[in-house]
This record gives sequence, C-alpha cells and structure tokens, in this order.
Amino acid sequence: MRSAEASHGTYDQLASDVLARAKDCGATEADIVVADGETFSVQVRVGAVDRLTKAREKRMGLRVFVGKRSATTSTSDFSKESLERLVSETCTLAKAVVEDQVSGLPDAVQMARDWPDLDLYDDTTLGTETQIEWAKRGEAAAFAADPRVTNSEGAEFDSSSGRVVLANSHGFVGSYKSSSYSLSVSPIATDPGTGAMQRDAWYEVQRKFSRLASAESIGQEATKRAVRRLGARKVATKRVPVVFDQETAGSLLANLCSAVSGYGLYKRASFLLDQLGQTIASDLITVYDDGRMAGGLGSRPFDGEGLATRKNTIVERGVLKSYLLDTYSGKKLGLSSTGNAARSVGESPSVGPTNFYLVPGVKSPQDIIGSVKEGLYVTDLIGFGINMVTGDYSRGACGFWIENGELIYPVEEITIAGNLKEMFKHIEMVGSDLVFRGRIASPTVKITEMMVAGN
Repeated sequence: MRSAEASHGTYDQLASDVLARAKDCGATEADIVVADGETFSVQVRVGAVDRLTKAREKRMGLRVFVGKRSATTSTSDFSKESLERLVSETCTLAKAVVEDQVSGLPDAVQMARDWPDLDLYDDTTLGTETQIEWAKRGEAAAFAADPRVTNSEGAEFDSSSGRVVLANSHGFVGSYKSSSYSLSVSPIATDPGTGAMQRDAWYEVQRKFSRLASAESIGQEATKRAVRRLGARKVATKRVPVVFDQETAGSLLANLCSAVSGYGLYKRASFLLDQLGQTIASDLITVYDDGRMAGGLGSRPFDGEGLATRKNTIVERGVLKSYLLDTYSGKKLGLSSTGNAARSVGESPSVGPTNFYLVPGVKSPQDIIGSVKEGLYVTDLIGFGINMVTGDYSRGACGFWIENGELIYPVEEITIAGNLKEMFKHIEMVGSDLVFRGRIASPTVKITEMMVAGN
C-alpha cells in the first residue's frame, strides 16, 4: 500500500489501495472519505487581536462492512504502516459488533454519475493581515455607528477552503472543492440614562470572498440591532399575532427540518411521523431542500454516500411531500434515500439538509408588521424548550411590541408558547426577504396567534 506522499498528492489511488486492502482483510464492502483543507479564524476585541488560529488538516475516515456488521474509524497519519494498521483494526472491530440487517452501502446503480460545477470554491488567498484588518474594520464600524456602543464582544473573521474525496468498493470515486468566508460583529450598547446594557450581533457567510458584504455594513447593522434593544421592557401576558424575523423564522424552519429527518422518524421521535401526503402547514408554505443550488452554503454534487444530490420538494402548499433520508434511515422506513447523507470524517453517515428553505412570498417585512394591530415582532430566541415528539414549543424571546402596525418599543424577558403543528398551519403571511446565511433559511413569517407570557 502506498502512502499519501507516494501518490503525488492525489488521494484517488490512495483510496483505491485502502479499499483493496480492506477487501483482503475480509470486508465485503467499504467506503472511504478523505478531507484536506485549511482554516483560519481571527477574533478582534476592542481593536486588539484576542485569538488567532490557523490550521491545515488532512483526515481519512474508513467504514467497512463484514456482511451485516460494520465499523468506522479515522486517522490523520497517512503513512503506509498507519493505513495498514487502520484497515486491520477496522475490520477486526467490524467482525466484533452485532449484525444490523439494514446496514450496507447503497446499491452501485444509485451512485452519482455526474457532478456539475456548483460554484462552491474560491481560490482567493487572503493574507493573515488582510483577515485581521477585516475583523478590525467590522468592529470599528460598529463603534463609529453610534456613541451608545461602549464595548464589544468582538468581531470574528473566518475563512476555510478544502477538498473532499469519497470512494467506495463499488468503484465510485468523487471529489469536490469548497470554500467559505464569514464575518460577525457583536457590539454592546449602553443606555446613557440607566446604564442598562444590551448586546446583539450581525454576520454574513459566503462561498466567494468577493460576494461578502463590506466589513463596515456588517458592523453598522450589528450596532443598529444592539442599540434598538435599549430600553427593553416586559409586556402583559396575552394571546397575540407573532411575527418572526428572518433569523428566528430560520430557527422555526430548523425545527421542521429536524422533524422530517429520517433518524427521528424511524425512532418515532417526530411530530411528523406518518404524515406524508398530509396537510401539515398553511397553503402559503412550500419548502425545498436543494443540494444543487449554485453557490449554496449546503450545496455539494454528491452526498456522504456518493449519491447525487438533488432538489427535493419537502412541503408543497402545506402538504408534506418528502422526508430527508440517507440510505439507512430510508431502509428503516421502507423508502429510498433523498441524497441527504451527511458525514464527518470518521463518522457513519447521518441525515442533514443541503439548502433547506421556505419559498419567499410577496409581502415586505414592513407590510407584515403593518398588518398587526397588536402583537410581537421576534428578533431573538433563547433556550430550547421544544418537544419534537409532540411539537410543544416554548422559548424565551426578545423583540419589539407592535401597535397599529408600528414597532413601538423593545421587549425582553418574555416567553412565547404554542405547538409547532398548529404554528405551521397558522402562518398567514410569508415575507419576500429570503437571504441565506447558512444551510437553513427563511423569510419573515407571521403566525396568526401565540401565547406571549410576560408580567
């Protein structure tokens, strides 16, 4: 078996050698993931570099099957001796575990055959000083935007780039490159009258450096969000309409994503169990998971098992059309994989979203707020009071009280409560403001009524 160094920087031959060795050790099937990349992160606080990390990593994960038994291991040592030991130990482990009748690779005919360029990689090389400067500019802009910003939890600039290679004993070998650049700024504002402090943050993430908003605009937006929270108060307990902004609506969509993920379903731990074909949301709700979106933060040409990614319709006009599945959870439910196998090096595949989003409507956020006579505009959620089995929902919230279509004053130390099954069915307006800052994204949404608990 060759070492990585002997393969002149290509991992394809290395993967082939490791898979052949696994077969010699008794594996009936196997697959291998190699990830190679660089990461950089700098945090600046009050103008000084607080933390700086830079790393180049390469890791290999091996999964072998001996009949219906399997084991997964990983290493960052690509020497010939290390890889031979890895294969031997993994096969020994696999032979020792209990059989699982649905385990195994996907069928060979299901493997991806083409992987289009999805615009995931930027070869822009940023020097250390440039990245520090971005963080400093973002924080400086936050301080400059309003005199009430008196402190900062810092600004952080992160960049990463790398390559993933996946190969298996069916003869599949695929690879792709990706990159990302992000900046976040977290200012602290102080009320000059009372001395009370509020913090907030803003951030942006892009695959291409040239698409990142300016450091100044991100810092200014962070300050705007922190300052507007000054003077926050509680409100009386009542049932009112609730408007979720982009970020908090995105967390609602993440709850839906969890509920349609295969592992929760076959373990009978989802409020959407046995709901395929049923109306689970308002007819304004259409949700896609699109692994082939150009430049998408969750896009990739094939999933963690080598199956082609695709655009899956999850909810169409309120009707649940599909779950998110990998091969294992699909077999458990008697369904096919949806190309949503997610995988870390050294871990077995699980289910994960690619670009999971609520299709935007036609109303601006201002239109939606303007439609509320009295209610709550939520800009931040706290805590994790969600029961995924029943859908019961209770979370701490911050935001703004709405009266006669206007944001009147900031509110905090309140709790919003409901049930996700009812909340999705009672979404009565969907905004036009869809922006991706992660794999899950939503425009602003309005729910007809929820319990808001305050004083």
